[in-house]
Amino acid sequence: QVQLVESGGGLVQPGGSRRLSCAASGSIVSINEMGWYRQAPGKQREMVTGITSGNTTNYEDSVKGRFTISRDHPKTTVYLQMTSLNPDDPAVYYCTARIIAWVLKRGPDENDYWGQGTKVTVSS
Repeated sequence: QVQLVESGGGLVQPGGSRRLSCAASGSIVSINEMGWYRQAPGKQREMVTGITSGNTTNYEDSVKGRFTISRDHPKTTVYLQMTSLNPDDPAVYYCTARIIAWVLKRGPDENDYWGQGTKVTVSS
C-alpha cells in the first residue's frame, strides 16, 4: 500500500510564502516523476509543477519564478516552495507521484498515486 501525505497548507497573506510537503510511504520500489496539481473552486484541476527522478523540473507559466519544486535525497518527499502568493493561487494543492510499488504475489507495479490535498488560502 502506497500513500502520499501532504502538509503545509493554510492561510497566507498576499505576497507571502508557504512551503508544502508531500511524503510518500509504503512498499515503494522506486519513484519516478513527482509533482503538484491544484484545483480552485469551480475550476478544473491543473498541473502546477513536476520534477523527475533526475531533478528535471517544469512549471506552469503563471507560477514560474515564484514556485520551486524540490525533492529530498531519498527522493520520497517532494516540496513546493511558494512565494509572492496572489489571488490566483488559492486552491487545494494535490501531490502526485508515479511510483513502482511492490505488490504482494505480483511483484513491481507502476501506478500514479495522489495525496488527499492540502488547502492554501490567500487573504489579508
